[in-house]
Amino acid sequence: MYNRFLWCLSCFSPASVPQFTNSPTLIVMVGLPARGKTYISKKLTRYLNWIGVPTKVFNLGQYRREAVQSYKSFEFFRPDNEEAMQIRKACASNALKDVVIYFSKEHGQVAVFDATNTTRERRVSIVSFAKEKGYKVFFVESICDDPDIIAQNITDVKVSSPDYLNCDKEEALADFLKRIECYKQTYVPLDDEKDRRLSYIKIFNVGSRYLVNCVRDHIQSRIVYYLMNIHVTPRSIYLSRHGESNMNLLGCIGGDSGLSPRGHKYATALGTFIKSQHIKDLKVWTSHMKRTIQTAEHLGIPYEQWKALNEIDAGVCEELTYEEIQDNHPEEFALRDQDKYRYRYPKGESYEDLVHRLEPVIMELERQENVLVVCHQAVMRCLLAYLLDKTADELPYLKCPLHTVLKLTPVAYGCKVEHVFLNVEAVNTHRERPGVSFTKHVHLLQQYASVVSEVVWH
Repeated sequence: MYNRFLWCLSCFSPASVPQFTNSPTLIVMVGLPARGKTYISKKLTRYLNWIGVPTKVFNLGQYRREAVQSYKSFEFFRPDNEEAMQIRKACASNALKDVVIYFSKEHGQVAVFDATNTTRERRVSIVSFAKEKGYKVFFVESICDDPDIIAQNITDVKVSSPDYLNCDKEEALADFLKRIECYKQTYVPLDDEKDRRLSYIKIFNVGSRYLVNCVRDHIQSRIVYYLMNIHVTPRSIYLSRHGESNMNLLGCIGGDSGLSPRGHKYATALGTFIKSQHIKDLKVWTSHMKRTIQTAEHLGIPYEQWKALNEIDAGVCEELTYEEIQDNHPEEFALRDQDKYRYRYPKGESYEDLVHRLEPVIMELERQENVLVVCHQAVMRCLLAYLLDKTADELPYLKCPLHTVLKLTPVAYGCKVEHVFLNVEAVNTHRERPGVSFTKHVHLLQQYASVVSEVVWH
């Protein structure tokens, strides 16, 4: 049967490899320089990785910089510079070869090809390549004719790129504008009629309008959903845990207790801090739990409750200390330390479950401007992992101390983070990652238990 399956596969010519439902997806960026393609690529990659879809960016500029060690001028990008065109084509070919390795050897699901891809010829060759490999293709074209947005992007990002290292900013700006003119000579946007069979989204002026065509699967619909929610308006996101709770004082996890006296003191301090920031149109979000609501009530600002922001459900371990969990549920305690992100409490949740529960919150955070989220330790870790591009392995061990505000301000391709401790003491609820020796010890114990079980059974 297996040999027959291999024979069937061999019947397909390279140009007609079958495209399965779960075939890898190649996202192809399209657009002139300084239109936010790399910004979109990085944000989209961060989001897809956060929801558990392994994604990687392949930035053609990096390949070009490796091939041409020193950048000289915009002349390299002239369409009649044949030598440079050959180098650029070779770089694109190398990037696509690395995409193949990523999908076949590294088990990636989505690759983002971050390049201008402004000619129809280049896009046809990419579609042909993807068809030959059995990949799906989704184009993301960023179209911008707002001179203020373009100028801001050039100033914030392009003149400080590796191409213009130790270069005068005015000279860098002049050179980059000439580079854009080089691309304009051959730029052919996606055509609503000629490209009607392609899957794509066009984004006009960083989100003032969208045009979506032929969305073919779940991943593509998630991509469209996400891209239609992001914006580039300057703003800040403030994250804070609730004030210290009575359960925190006891060292218990979960529960729905109110604030301790120091927790109330922190809530007052948080209100004073927020007023001092003079934040325009601030939105305040809490969970449905007493400790976040009591914290928000000291702010003197209307707040909105989200059930999605409730703390991770610890199931049978709710309201227990870690010592009690280790005594009463030793196997569960050990399993959680082995894979904290995916471990699910009996009758409760895992961090992975929590990430999926928080996706609507992330989408709304992307749509909003200034927001203060008063939340819980596990919830704050998940939000931080998204905002700071942390892996699933790092997420459960991010430090989110009580009585500290994190101010996150989006910049270029990431977030600037400020930690503000409000001078109200609190217990430390952070539990460090177990050491390698401890994890190995746990694994050996489990193997031993398995062997003993088999001996007893036989």
